[in-house]
Amino acid sequence: MRTFKSALVAFLFLFSAGLFAQDTENGQQQTEVKEAGHLNQNKFRQLYQEFSTPNQYRTASGAPGPAYYQNEADYKMNIELHDREKKITGRETITYHNNSPSDLEYLWVQLDQNIRSKESVAKLKDGNGIPPVAQPGSFVAEYMEEDFDGGFNITSVTVDGKPLNTVINQTMMRVDLPQPLKAGESFTFDIEWWYNINDHVVNRGRSGYEEFAKDGNRAYVIAQFFPRMAVYNDVEGWQNYQFWGNGEFALPFGNYEVSITVPADHILDGTGVLQNPKEVLTKEQYKRYEKAKKTYDKPVMVVTQEEAEAAEKGFSTEKKTWKLKAENVRDFAFATSRKFIWDMMAVKVGGKDVMAVSMYPKEGNPLWEEYSTKAVAHTLESYSDHTFAYPYPKAISVHAKNQGMEYPMICWNYGRPDEDGTYSDRVKYGMISVIIHEVGHNFFPMIVNSDERQWGWMDEGLDTFMQYIAEQEFGEKYPEAIAPNTKYPSRRGAPSQIVNYMKGDQKYISPIMSNPENVYQLGNNAYGKPATALNILRETVMGKELFDYAFKTYAQRWKFKHPTPEDFFRTMEDASAVDLDWFWRGWFYTTDYVDIGVEGVKKYFVTDKPTKEGKDLLARYGIQDPDSENFLYVVEEGSEEMEEGMKGRSTVENAPKLQEYLMDNFTPEQRKDMKAPKYFYEVIFNKPGGLVMPLIVEYTYADGTTEKVTYPAQIWRKNDDQVRRAVASDKEIVKIQVDPDLETADVNTDNNSWPQEMKIDKFQEFKAQNQG
Repeated sequence: MRTFKSALVAFLFLFSAGLFAQDTENGQQQTEVKEAGHLNQNKFRQLYQEFSTPNQYRTASGAPGPAYYQNEADYKMNIELHDREKKITGRETITYHNNSPSDLEYLWVQLDQNIRSKESVAKLKDGNGIPPVAQPGSFVAEYMEEDFDGGFNITSVTVDGKPLNTVINQTMMRVDLPQPLKAGESFTFDIEWWYNINDHVVNRGRSGYEEFAKDGNRAYVIAQFFPRMAVYNDVEGWQNYQFWGNGEFALPFGNYEVSITVPADHILDGTGVLQNPKEVLTKEQYKRYEKAKKTYDKPVMVVTQEEAEAAEKGFSTEKKTWKLKAENVRDFAFATSRKFIWDMMAVKVGGKDVMAVSMYPKEGNPLWEEYSTKAVAHTLESYSDHTFAYPYPKAISVHAKNQGMEYPMICWNYGRPDEDGTYSDRVKYGMISVIIHEVGHNFFPMIVNSDERQWGWMDEGLDTFMQYIAEQEFGEKYPEAIAPNTKYPSRRGAPSQIVNYMKGDQKYISPIMSNPENVYQLGNNAYGKPATALNILRETVMGKELFDYAFKTYAQRWKFKHPTPEDFFRTMEDASAVDLDWFWRGWFYTTDYVDIGVEGVKKYFVTDKPTKEGKDLLARYGIQDPDSENFLYVVEEGSEEMEEGMKGRSTVENAPKLQEYLMDNFTPEQRKDMKAPKYFYEVIFNKPGGLVMPLIVEYTYADGTTEKVTYPAQIWRKNDDQVRRAVASDKEIVKIQVDPDLETADVNTDNNSWPQEMKIDKFQEFKAQNQG
């Protein structure tokens, strides 16, 4: 049985080199606390101040509570697209279901097209000094074009034919109810409207048309085209934050029955299932349409390029109505043009067939015919593996110049070859990536229905993270699509790709937990940084198994519901048993950056001869006569107390008392299995950056072997600036490298190694090479 003195020996042996200094620091800190006091700024403190109190609607575990509710809105619409006039007219019947426990005195309806009205104040929200350089198209659009009026023209809002009182406030319309809509009841009313369709190529709109000057046709990608119900929930009440342009959409789920009338030679598809394919397709096209439903190996051309090129010349004056029906979706969009080639194939997802679909003009070929539907199918499979089986009947990728935008079951994507049909790798990868990203939005936020207007990162960041995984899997699945012996060149997701942003000018960086309207660099803030954070969380902090289970739990808990950031944060911890408050606080609530380095390395030798520092430390613990006790001490290499002959000798040889202790307390068999460390080091790590991260260290030994050790982030919990680690080894350490694989987005790698690597600037290197 070990004695108290034996335990104390072990304690002092392991920690004497670092304890004295750290204890002194802690003593100073304690004195400061007594004198002045301070708030709890520990980076590992709980997020109680930032989080809302759990309640019956949203639990502390991050799951929906027993009283969780969400209101719904069902739509029946008749739409006509007037190709010559570039105008949409429509009539809709909305049935709003109040599933909340509250009575509602009025409803809020979103009029997002009003951002394009002549009176829109959104045009005045930003400063617009004259830039030193501009593209011709943007200059013309900004300074030379005639004002375009693309706002909603609401011609009537009625119930049973009687007008309802309404008030329009920019992009929101309040509909006053004849009497309060009681909890559990529904209200049905009608809206008629029209608006002018914008040219999305000129003014970068999320929807609109592209004009093809050579043949006089247009391709339409149409969304936000109807007055849509706002969300009412337990967090915001009415989510009626104005649409300023960057923050996207918050929408309730519902069922849609939509009839869309377009020129008879148009090809159209959109959200939902086509109800009348026989009426709108030729006999041959209908046969191909049905064949595609059972074809899994490659896309079937429902409308061929030859047919599309023939239709381009027709300009029919006849009309045709396409009927679509969708269940449990949060929005509706469609695309239509006589220029569209249309292909599709079936893909097995969750034991059922889902249609992967592409629509594109001839200007998209040969690139789109080769990769679009393939990318759609792969995305559905990859995202389903990591979240839940895709529940909708199809996913459509529509080619639209300069576009990347998403809606339930349909999205617009860029990637256009040159006129001669050639294209660069950049165009190819950009097209595949944007398709993966936009199709992936079906999962976030079309199904896991977060509030894009408030929290852009909850859809863009999560989707970009999933996009990174899907892209890497695409490269593994289709190696012929990428350069030999390489990985898919993802633009976002890898830690190294966010470094330049995080070390940039703090005046132009906002926390991730910011409204999309209030950030300087939306792409980095809402897409790149959260995607990188989640990638680091998966690869470095939690590990794939724990992360993947927790992430899938979040997706399944909140599919077809309205989660908040706290629901995500809490679920990730609840399902993994990993405390992540420090991670969310640092990465999402601050603009701190990662910078961890090696400050210094000290080498020690063990002896049983008392040292001044050792005796001073013992005295602080009440031991005044150390010579009478069985203590061990450490001596720093190069110090005055270091004796000749210590170098090259083992611990036992330098400390006879240790040898005696081993002989007295352990059997020969036990001593045989013990390590005999020959080298003792104290490594001092510092953290100039504000972000807490795991300390990943690679030790290289004199014999060429390496050892990688990951100290958990909690190593910083008591000293946010500096930590020390004792390393006992039977081999000499010749190099220490922090974050050797660049896993943590460290913004400064100059301080990551010991001995510090000397860097020669390019001029000196050139001068040395050309000397003489």
